[in-house]
Formats: sequence, C-alpha cells, structure tokens
Amino acid sequence: MAIGLVFSQAVRHEFVNFDDDWYVYEHNPQVAHGLTAQGLAWAFTHSYEANWHPLTWISLMLDCQVYSLNAGGYHLTNVLLHAATAILLFLVLWRMTGGFWASALVAALFAVHSLRAESVAWITERKDVLSGLFFVLTLEAYVGYVRRRFSLVRYLVVMVFLALGLMSKPMLVTLPLVLLLLDYWPLGRMALAAREDTPLLDNRRQGRCWLCLRLLSEKVPLLLLVVVSCALTIWSQGEALVPIEHLPLRWRIGNALISYVVYMGHFFYPVGLVVLYPRLDLDLPLWKIVGAFLLLLAITAVALLGRRRCPYLLVGWLWYLGMLVPVIGLVQVGVGAADDRFTYLPQIGLCLALVWSAADVCRSWPYRRWVCSAASALVLMVLMGCAWRQTSFWRNSETLWTHTLTCTSRNSDANYNLGIALVGQGGPTRLWHIIARRWKSGPTTHVSTPTLASLWLARADSTRQ
Repeated sequence: MAIGLVFSQAVRHEFVNFDDDWYVYEHNPQVAHGLTAQGLAWAFTHSYEANWHPLTWISLMLDCQVYSLNAGGYHLTNVLLHAATAILLFLVLWRMTGGFWASALVAALFAVHSLRAESVAWITERKDVLSGLFFVLTLEAYVGYVRRRFSLVRYLVVMVFLALGLMSKPMLVTLPLVLLLLDYWPLGRMALAAREDTPLLDNRRQGRCWLCLRLLSEKVPLLLLVVVSCALTIWSQGEALVPIEHLPLRWRIGNALISYVVYMGHFFYPVGLVVLYPRLDLDLPLWKIVGAFLLLLAITAVALLGRRRCPYLLVGWLWYLGMLVPVIGLVQVGVGAADDRFTYLPQIGLCLALVWSAADVCRSWPYRRWVCSAASALVLMVLMGCAWRQTSFWRNSETLWTHTLTCTSRNSDANYNLGIALVGQGGPTRLWHIIARRWKSGPTTHVSTPTLASLWLARADSTRQ
C-alpha cells in the first residue's frame, strides 16, 4: 500500500528524453515491434546502449506488446516489480532471522526511500527493479538450500535465479559475496567451527579455515556465472569505458571514497537528489578524500570490533561496501559522477545494520514497543513524503531537467537535455522565451554562456531531425 501511495503517480508520467528514447519509443525498433522471434534473438546476441541485459529487453518488449507506446503501462510494470521485490525481501529476511517487525521495517525503508524514485519512476531503469526481484529470489532459494539437506536441484535453482538476475543487470556480480555474509549472519553456518565440541579438525582455528574453504568452494559455480557476466559486460560496454588516461587511477580512488560517503549522506538526508550529478574536477580536495577514508575506516573498525555481539552491523556494512564496488567509479562509464539508482540493492545492507542496531539498543527501554512503533511510523511517513515529491520530478522531461539544474551547477548535459525537451514541446520560440525569462530572473537562476550554447545545440539538433 505504501508503495502504491508513493509511486502510483508514475502511471500518469511520460517518457523522458534520457535514454527512454533509445530504450523504447524512438530509436529501438526491436522493442517498438513488441515480442517477436527476431527480437528475442537480438536480445541475447547483441549489446545495445553499452549493455547486455536480454531479460530487460524482453520485459520491455512484453510491455510494448501489451501497452504499445503508452508510457503509463511501462511505469506500472516498474511499480509492480518494485512492490514484489519489497514483499519478497520482507519474507526472506523474516525467514532468515525470525524477526518479524525488524524485517518488515527493513523492507519498508527499502521500499519507500527517496533513492528508489530513480529506479522505479524511470522506465529505462527496468533493469534495476527486474534484477532486484531476481536478487531476492536468489536469496530465498539459497535459504531453502541451506536449511535442508543438500540437494543438487535446490542448488541449481539458486544458480538459475542468479543467472536471470545477471541477465537483467550485471550489478548482481557481487551476490555470491552477499551469500557468504549471510552464511556468517543470520544463517550462522560459520558458527559451527566456533563451538567447543565441533570435531572438524584438531583445533578450532583449523576447523574455521576448513569450514570457510568449504563455504567458498560451494560458491565456485556461482562465481563462474559472475565471470561470464563480467566478460559480457566488458564486451558490451566497449567504447563507453572512459580510458585511464582521461581519468587517472588516483582520481578514481578518491572519487570512489567520496562517493561511498555521498551515498550514505543521501540515505540519511535524501534532499536535492537528481538524475545526473556532474563529474567532479580532476583536482579533488585532499581533505575530502582523507575525511572520507577515515570515516569509512572508522565505521569498518567499529563493525569488526563489535562483530561478536552485533554481527548484523558487520554484515550490513560489508553488504553496502561490497555491492557498490562494481559501480563506485573505479571503472568509469558515462558522464555522471554518481547515480542514485546504484543504491537500489546496496543500501539494503545499511537498512539491515541500522534497524537491527536500533532494536538492540531499545531492547531494555520501558515501553519500547510503543516508542519504536511511533518512531518507525514517523520516519516512514517522512520518507514517503520525500519519495512522493522526488517521484513527481519524473513527470516529464522538462520537470526532470529543471529540477536537476536547480540542484546542481555546471551541468551541461542537463542543460542540453532541457533544451531538447523545450524545443520538442514548443519549438524555438518557446525555447528562447524561457531563456529570456530565466536570464531576467536573477543571478541564482540565470542561464550561463555554457547553458546558452547547450540550448543552441539542442535547437540545431532538433532542426536537423
């Protein structure tokens, strides 16, 4: 219900001129023709827009078959997939931990956070919500495999769901490592070696090493799927990869450290979120890099020191750090510095660590149930309001890019895309009218020379077409 209240408005939204045209309604005849045998073959044998994700293409083809080019239908599918992911996340966490209310709160925080708006309200990000569904299905299948006697069939089910997730979006390459974290907590498979009476080998240290090796070897078939997915991703991205000469390694490392902290800041203070953040200058401030490194190091140290009493803190934190590795910026693709959609699955780890830590702290409080219930309800209501507002910016291209320019500076790509949108809606007359209006509105919103150049290019492109 909460997801419906927040994201149902997207059903009335339009396509936006940021990849939606290339994915669906203008430049991709394979999707525009609906589900065909030729389209199925194309989805599995071609890369397009620097991506190989055949299941994402197939889902968009199915939508086109049903809804034609009615944008509301595509948005509805995104919302339903996100809702299914949130429900399954609650069920699998409840099954693993036995904590009903904590699992429900983690799933709710994940479901209605403002950072989800980009993944749910942007049709192009079908790959996020689709891969998220297969992510939680893989977790559910893994729990079923672990909690029963060994079964090759159940293990193959885990592999199938992981393969489907990778064919939706290669972001799931870190999923085998998440399964190892779950082996530690809450599944407790690593705790066997810590028992005094565990007759694994001559001593407990050797027993732990043997058990870790066994759990690692169990993940080898899953890692092979990951290797294949990585190879296909490198092949598909090809020229989209930014050469190391353009962005040196020291900049990438610094940008990655800062991005980890920025994403955490967006999690706790989801204000000013936009679809495209300008890339940082090559001369990154040293104090930002050092500060980000020290903060991440301090949190990691606290999680490691408290791992025996609070294993969920370590698991949640490593979940967050690990799942962001493929998209944290060490490998640079595209023009953005960071993207909110990349937090879709990684920040489940932060939710997990935060909720279970809060539950642990509040355990001895009087009237803790009433206090925790009231606090949780208040937080969720605030998040729902913020997410509803963030989703509203995706109504059409003009509102999306106007909001982006309001929240960022020196964003030439946003300027250009806004220009394209304005030309398409009202022609050159409307374009120059808006330029003049913004120029006169004062120094905080005036159109700069780069903006004028971008809008002129947008007009020229539109004229040529």
